[in-house]
Amino acid sequence: MSNSHRFENFTCTVNTCPIRESHYDYRPSLPMNSALLAIFAISLLLNIAQGIWYRTWTFAIALVLGNIAEVIGYIGRVMSYINPWDMNAFLIQICCLTIAPAFIAAGIYLSLSRIVIIFGADISRVPPQRYTQFFIFCDFVSLVLQGTGGGIASVKSQNNESPALGTHIMVAGLASQVFTLSIFILLAGEYAYRVIISSRQLDPMYAHLRGSKKFLGFLVALSLATLCILIRSIYRLIELSQGWGGALISNERYFFVLEGVMVIFAVVALNAFHPGMCLQDAYNASSRNQEEKDTAGSEIEAKGSTMFTGA
Repeated sequence: MSNSHRFENFTCTVNTCPIRESHYDYRPSLPMNSALLAIFAISLLLNIAQGIWYRTWTFAIALVLGNIAEVIGYIGRVMSYINPWDMNAFLIQICCLTIAPAFIAAGIYLSLSRIVIIFGADISRVPPQRYTQFFIFCDFVSLVLQGTGGGIASVKSQNNESPALGTHIMVAGLASQVFTLSIFILLAGEYAYRVIISSRQLDPMYAHLRGSKKFLGFLVALSLATLCILIRSIYRLIELSQGWGGALISNERYFFVLEGVMVIFAVVALNAFHPGMCLQDAYNASSRNQEEKDTAGSEIEAKGSTMFTGA
């Protein structure tokens, strides 16, 4: 379908126009999109509950925002089943579903610094906090580009103008996301290799945690989530690069597998092996270590005060 059809025909309904002339070239599946909407809604509720229970505030914020965007996006697709020519519904789903995984990726990036601490910060080329700072900054840039592009495309579309500028900016944001995820995978892999070949003793504080099944499950879940978000981002990059009339954007089967299922795998994996649950021993060990340091510091201060008084 041409761009002119996609952005100029506002009066059609399923009863008056061929479905190939809609914004999608097809009528979005109500069962499929409703199922995805329900799963993301459940994941959203779980992330809120898990964030409160385990007090993993930053991770919770990232995943909650990502799930909210997914829920709104699939509401837009359900609305589009009712009327595939509804421009507002089309723009809601394209914008929200494009930016949502950037928030999920932020949650993934936050986890790497904790993993580095658990295995040993001295083995890493980079201080743990630098990983978080770098990748969150890159993710923010990607999110801004995608959000800005989506906003421009929406305004242009509503004004019956070409959304090409907004589309190009969204593509730049997706390309940035793919690049950032690729660098993340390379650096995480490089750190894993250094851990394997290192002759240094791993941090004994977390020895029990490293040998636990739940920590191994978290590493597998995090790897799966990262791979799924990368596959999805590559798909959306190619899809939008083809334009609004491309082969990928006009095929819901591709969308279902490479967008919906990939992101579902990511959020469900992170729900099942939530870092608050799987890394709780690390948080507890850190707290105990800090308490010991505080206690030792207080004792030193007390002795110093006694010596000063005695003098």
